[in-house]
Amino acid sequence: MSERRIPGRAGELLAQLGERAVLHDLYDEVGSAVYHDMAGRDQHEVRELLGLVRRTPGPVLDLAAGSGRLTLPLLAMGREVTALDLSRSMLALLRERLAQAPAPLAERCTVVQGDMSDFSLHRRFPVIVLGTTSVSLLDQAGRARLFASVRAHLEPGGRFLLTTVDADPGYTGPPEIEQTYTTSGGTDYRIFDHWVPGDAVRTVTIFPAHPADGPTAVCTSNVGVLPVGQLRDELAHAGFTVHSQQQLPAVSPRLTDVLLETESCA
Repeated sequence: MSERRIPGRAGELLAQLGERAVLHDLYDEVGSAVYHDMAGRDQHEVRELLGLVRRTPGPVLDLAAGSGRLTLPLLAMGREVTALDLSRSMLALLRERLAQAPAPLAERCTVVQGDMSDFSLHRRFPVIVLGTTSVSLLDQAGRARLFASVRAHLEPGGRFLLTTVDADPGYTGPPEIEQTYTTSGGTDYRIFDHWVPGDAVRTVTIFPAHPADGPTAVCTSNVGVLPVGQLRDELAHAGFTVHSQQQLPAVSPRLTDVLLETESCA
């Protein structure tokens, strides 16, 4: 990937690794594998999203589906699922998981490579889901295109369910938070989340907790901070009504995920 400035302690660790460090985007082939490894035991927001999906029967469009963090649970509910993602690497991992799943479950999944901000599937869905706060990956213009695409694919009375990261504007702690995460397979990672209150973007950087000698993959991504109030305003401008807003369990001292249940206005 192109050179990217990594702030804070994460940048210092990157410099210490020197030429051993190989920087990857979190959604390229290497980064996708790390993301998938970490998502294996992460059930954050899954229960809440599935609870809302259960209220509306029928097929589901899973946007920014990745390696199937929501796709597989949706299929396990007995739903037909169309899983759309831009990353070939993420979709390759999803296809591997589907190949290992029971045939009746895998046969109900359609995998599509596409941009969530500009897609055309020539059908409508009663439920469209955008989880993992992926709406924060788009800028304002991209979100406007996303909302237009969703409206074009949502059945009358259907639901658009999405999550966003809501930052505490009064946070006065350090700009960088470090966490250690152990995957279901026993791999340890160090995660650095750098955000200065008021900034529109935070930088997430992931290191192996115990780097071996030789090349060391370091994965990073710039993620937008989209306050729920701003998101609600943008949704209203795009023709959506918010039916419910649910605060999810906090993932850090300064960031809270919020789940919105919306409907396209007639």
